[in-house]
Amino acid sequence: MGRISESVKVILVANILFFIGSQLIGEKAYGLFALWFPENQNFHFWQIITHMFMHGGISHIFFNMFGLYIFGSFLEQSIGQNRFLFLYFSAGLGAAGLQILFAYLDFNSAYNALIENGATVAQINDLLNQFDGKAYGMMYNGGNALVNDLASSFMVPMVGASGAIFGVMAAFAVIFPNLPLYIMFIPVPIKAKFLIGGYFLLNVYSAVTGQTLFGPSNTAYWAHIGGAIIGFITMWYWKKNQFNQNRWD
Repeated sequence: MGRISESVKVILVANILFFIGSQLIGEKAYGLFALWFPENQNFHFWQIITHMFMHGGISHIFFNMFGLYIFGSFLEQSIGQNRFLFLYFSAGLGAAGLQILFAYLDFNSAYNALIENGATVAQINDLLNQFDGKAYGMMYNGGNALVNDLASSFMVPMVGASGAIFGVMAAFAVIFPNLPLYIMFIPVPIKAKFLIGGYFLLNVYSAVTGQTLFGPSNTAYWAHIGGAIIGFITMWYWKKNQFNQNRWD
């Protein structure tokens, strides 16, 4: 933990302002700036960027901004402002892309299964048009499993900077793999490559199995994975082709 870097400072302030504004405005802010399923009428193209500045609650924004401060400042000071910003937003876009891909897979699977079980296209479209927050909550907490899958893909927007921050963490592990890190309640240091790599694998497990080990059940694990992959590949390429590798040992 050292001096906060310039880009990280601006991103932190922007996230805090978005969070305060969304709390004051309420659902309308999430309707405009959260990332909705592309088939949903709430979807707008700018949401692939603005969702990175939206958060669902105090703990959500706190842990994301804490991670950004810890890893982002150190990373920006090491690779420069332009590269840092490119990596941060590329990871955020990669996170959104992978999450949307799997949302489409879940949506189409549930849609086709409902058709096979006798539902008509008109009935499904009517169901989608009638979805609102209350109806979704009732279905998700005890309704038909196929309807739940359809509703969760269609009705649940993605918010948060987690995907971009996973990209920052992955990049950090690439250039400082052996840097010892300390984690709360564990008195011994863990090398960055093991700590961040292990956290990534836990997210892969949760994404594949649907079992949540940490955090809320509606965590966008595929977004975390997408962001980490982009951050890792970008930093690996830069390290291999543009930087003096001895600098990162």
